[in-house]
Amino acid sequence: MPYHLMIAALGVAQIVSWGILFYTFPLLAGPIGHDLTAAKDQVYVAATLALLVSGLAAYPLGAAIDRGHGRLVLLGGSVLGGGMFAALALVDSLAGLYLVFVGVGLALAMSLYEPAFAVLVHRLGGQARAAITTLTLWGGFASTVFIPFDQFLLDRLDWREAVLVLAAIQIVIGGGCNALAVRGPAAPAVAEASAHRARTGWPVLRWALGRRAFWGLVVTNVCYAATYIALTYHLYPLLIERGFDPATAVAGIAIFGPAQVAGRVLVWLFGRNRPVRLIGSIVIALFPAAFAIAAWMPADFRWLAAFAILLGAANGILTIVRGLAVPELLTRDGYGALNGAISLPATLAKGAAPFLAAQLWSLTGSYQQPLIYGIAGTAVMAAGFWLAAWRGAGPTPGR
Repeated sequence: MPYHLMIAALGVAQIVSWGILFYTFPLLAGPIGHDLTAAKDQVYVAATLALLVSGLAAYPLGAAIDRGHGRLVLLGGSVLGGGMFAALALVDSLAGLYLVFVGVGLALAMSLYEPAFAVLVHRLGGQARAAITTLTLWGGFASTVFIPFDQFLLDRLDWREAVLVLAAIQIVIGGGCNALAVRGPAAPAVAEASAHRARTGWPVLRWALGRRAFWGLVVTNVCYAATYIALTYHLYPLLIERGFDPATAVAGIAIFGPAQVAGRVLVWLFGRNRPVRLIGSIVIALFPAAFAIAAWMPADFRWLAAFAILLGAANGILTIVRGLAVPELLTRDGYGALNGAISLPATLAKGAAPFLAAQLWSLTGSYQQPLIYGIAGTAVMAAGFWLAAWRGAGPTPGR
């Protein structure tokens, strides 16, 4: 398949998978809790389970992609995710909800950026940097497309009917695009390099464990996951708590997508040949500032828009940085396994964060305390990246 068509197909699949499997939950949490007569923190256990399963699956799925099973992983994730959303329509208890979201967690690990990035690295070799940047431009529209679309469905349908519509979209459009994008073998030179990375995955991981850059990236990803994901999952109710009406809250959240894309376009235009360590070191400092705005902004749409633009642009750029950090700050060998190893503790933190934020809210009756912790967490996140970026990884064994 031509390069641009492959990226476009993967891009549409990313919009669908992020939009349905990730961004839909905060809008569904209220109706589900009301239907099941469950408290907010009980419903958010489902999100925690999904993210924990996603973290546990990251390393073996990365290793599977290293061995050439990228198409199976991406296509399987789309089908599984759609099937789980169809099953969600039948849930009538918390136990059933939790069981469904275990499956959603596996679908997340098979469908989002990390497996797609690994597939691109293995299939495109030296072209992967440009491809990853372009793919994130597509994915940045997920919240812009699906948060208003989800609200549209929920305004007109019962939530169970709405998730059936989303299930069909996930399977037909998401699965179809993944099947179309990843076909046939990689180019011979890239396939040979990919085979080498697959053979050296475990030795390179063992080597990386002794590098400050590796642990700096772990700290960065753990703190990013805990802070950003907690905020994302609670942003809608947080804005309602701050005095924004539902339509204004949705409008503010919808700004994130274009802001992410704008940040990535800036990288495409001005940072294409800049070192990842430099780009990341600058953008990482924007996260504490954005969390501080969230903690103290008034119920004024101008402040909400400023917050969404700042955090959206920073997150959009950081997605590119995270996708390129392993090959550019550590090594290109064993990308899938090594990225999966870094993602594992991060996704465990991601899984715990929404539940812990809900618990803090239950204890205090406010989102202010979770936001204060978020400011501290993003400061540690910045320190971790600076450690990874400027300490150096040293030569890869055998090179």
